[in-house]
Amino acid sequence: MVSTTSLAPAKLNLFLHITSRRADGYHCLQTIFQIIDYCDILHFTIRNDAQLLCHYDTVDIPSEQDLVLKAANSLREYSGNQSLGISIEVEKKIPIGGGLGGGSSDAATTLLTLNKIWQLNLSYAILNQIGLKLGADVPVFIQGHTAWAEGIGEQLSPIKLDEKWYLIIKPDCQVSTAEIFNAKNLTRDTLTVNINNYLAGTTKNVFEDIVLERYPAIKVTFDWLQQYKKAHLTGTGACLFAEFNNQQEANIILNKLPIQWHGFVAQGKQISPVL
Repeated sequence: MVSTTSLAPAKLNLFLHITSRRADGYHCLQTIFQIIDYCDILHFTIRNDAQLLCHYDTVDIPSEQDLVLKAANSLREYSGNQSLGISIEVEKKIPIGGGLGGGSSDAATTLLTLNKIWQLNLSYAILNQIGLKLGADVPVFIQGHTAWAEGIGEQLSPIKLDEKWYLIIKPDCQVSTAEIFNAKNLTRDTLTVNINNYLAGTTKNVFEDIVLERYPAIKVTFDWLQQYKKAHLTGTGACLFAEFNNQQEANIILNKLPIQWHGFVAQGKQISPVL
């Protein structure tokens, strides 16, 4: 039996602009995907009975919504070898529904790992094609670099940023991504920007005001964090984060966190731990 263990890191959106909406309903965006070293842990064991199985340690995800199973099935279908089987155990650390990309990262790690242990030797370009059908955030985790992203998130350019430390807080609620993307007051015509605009501090997350207005629990957490450091929403939330120059500064604020909220400190990474 061939077994291996791989990491699936979370991400932050350091800013998030919507520049237009396509005819098919997808939104064109600009963002920075910052990979962080806070990871789910996936254990893979090859099976000889052609079954694809996935089990999560702390959550219950229906098979029809399980991106790990979908990734394994999509890769097997592409290979044309229906005899391939796998058992996957997921130690779920990344909060679900927080805007941290945990499901997409798990899917990407599944594609990368199975490509190796199934000895398919598919290129990154092909894995990206398969991953994009699973979700717009999957390609950045396949590429494995902090990146400037455009299009629907699949046009990626690796960038080099200082590896800052982040305090991430998950309020006790989940945000409906579909609801926020369909909000009538969402700004969908932000002018295109470049890395210099981000470095000058003139970018923002266009979802932030809408989420804070609609989700009081997130607004309370945002205001609490704002007392100590500039607070930001990642993705459509619900997670919030603040940036620090070192781990000690971040941990000081983490230790003040009210017990009803889940929080952790992580470091930004140029290259994904999965690589």
